Amino acid sequence: MKVLLIATNRHGRYMNNLQAQPLPLGLAYIAGYLDPERHSTRMLDLMFSDDYLAEVEQAVKDFQPDLVGLSMRNLDNGSNLNPESVLPITKEVTDLVRSVSQATIVCGGPAFSILPAECFDLIGPDLGITGGGGDSFSDLADRLERGESYKDLPGLVYREDGKTTVTEQQPTSGVMKPPRLEDLDLDRYAEAGFGIGVITKWFGNQSARQNLRPIEEVIAEVKDLGQRLGLSKFFFIANGFNIPPDNAKSFCQALIDSDLKIEWNTGLVPEGCDRELIDLMKKSGCGLVIIGDLVVDALDPEDLSVRLDQMQQVCRLCEEGDLPYTVGQTFGAPGETRDTVERKLAFLRSINPAVANLRVGIRMLPGTKSADQARSEGRVFDDGDLIQPTFYVARSVEDWIVDHLQAEASHHPNWSVD
Repeated sequence: MKVLLIATNRHGRYMNNLQAQPLPLGLAYIAGYLDPERHSTRMLDLMFSDDYLAEVEQAVKDFQPDLVGLSMRNLDNGSNLNPESVLPITKEVTDLVRSVSQATIVCGGPAFSILPAECFDLIGPDLGITGGGGDSFSDLADRLERGESYKDLPGLVYREDGKTTVTEQQPTSGVMKPPRLEDLDLDRYAEAGFGIGVITKWFGNQSARQNLRPIEEVIAEVKDLGQRLGLSKFFFIANGFNIPPDNAKSFCQALIDSDLKIEWNTGLVPEGCDRELIDLMKKSGCGLVIIGDLVVDALDPEDLSVRLDQMQQVCRLCEEGDLPYTVGQTFGAPGETRDTVERKLAFLRSINPAVANLRVGIRMLPGTKSADQARSEGRVFDDGDLIQPTFYVARSVEDWIVDHLQAEASHHPNWSVD
């Protein structure tokens, strides 16, 4: 079976004044799960396309796929002040593929999994896959190739008798297959962003330690990517590289001992960090860390000082260790007041990041505290409405917060308000 995988993300902004195009790593992993003896696979990445619809049409006509997989990385660009939904692009691509091909169209990806039924109904694929997708998509491709039933697959989304059904997700097999990166413009991604993504810790409900990938496995993957594809700049995806600290230190020491001589970046959480770790990160090739809020979905003024102190300590450690960093700060969460705004601004003035991103409001998603708070304040919306960019900003600050932050940022060239 011929399988065409399309990455529909075209948003290349990490922060307003820091451009970074994220490589479609999830789609590359999906490609890696497909059995090469059963399926001929091609990837089409729309990030750098000058005319993405023309490229899609040409790829479909040239390759004549039997199965087309579309990956949605984000619902939108995450900006309250300049919101852009990605859904129109994905729907355009879906409609175009259907107009020139009889291929089965399957949609998936992190954004699709947030509101699968709503995304499915709006975009209009034949099928959808929620969750990690590697096992399910590979199994789906095999069953379609054999002409077998597939509606019992976990995480499947389909429409029957006018009703959209989403089957329950199940844990993946736990077997991690290497991503297929060969079809991506790796040189351009290395120049455009934070580096080629390599997962060091799985996202999940288990503890940080249970979600860790074996260090030797990650080192082997990095070494292979360097030898096979000539890559030397990476972003370690960990949802808090420094947690747990002992593993982070061991990982850095393993990089040093391996003598790979790579450049890498990652994200830190403002806890469990000390000067020893920062020095090891720097020595092993780390060139930039992203430090984010500890809590962004709800604000408790009682512990704000503690959280800001923790962030300040990590920032100071980076400055003392000569490790560049960016920092984010969210304004307008439930409980925000003029006093808490000023305390956050005082914190930002006290540090020297490469970039400070001042985010206005919280992107509401189903089941979040911000969505519950908005409803308690009288806002009326269904979960499905959150498929479009929808933000919560506390009423106590909403009338003045944007102007106030923009005025403050005008005195700091490395601050951006989003």
